[in-house]
Amino acid sequence: MRNITKTSGKAAVNRKINPAVYARLLASSLPTLIETEAENRRALAIAEDLIRKGEQRTPEETALLKLLGHLIETFERRFYQPEKATPHEALRELLAVRGLKQADLVPLFGSKGITSEVINGKRAISKAQAKALANFFHVSVEVFI
Repeated sequence: MRNITKTSGKAAVNRKINPAVYARLLASSLPTLIETEAENRRALAIAEDLIRKGEQRTPEETALLKLLGHLIETFERRFYQPEKATPHEALRELLAVRGLKQADLVPLFGSKGITSEVINGKRAISKAQAKALANFFHVSVEVFI
């Protein structure tokens, strides 16, 4: 049997994997490099079933879940490249997430009119405004450029 260390809270617990049991799990789930959306859905379904087991999951099932997680993450990083938000979309999202209003940005832009035009995408965000917004929201200036 092979030792696997599982971290639970602050204590580390050694759990042994039974190679025969793990081999049966691998044979039944057939994890492979994920190359299609259908293969990804299949791997996700198996992983979700294992996740639902929670504390009842065996060490072998936990090892399979980690393997599936790695395969799924690798596939999704390659195939799901999110589009970069425009500076105006990022600004509106940051306002919404932080529960802020347009009026909260007036000191950065100098007037209500300019603030409104920037938020609504009618006016570009200048480099100076991008720096001020980055400092205000504690994010990279690249978000607004």
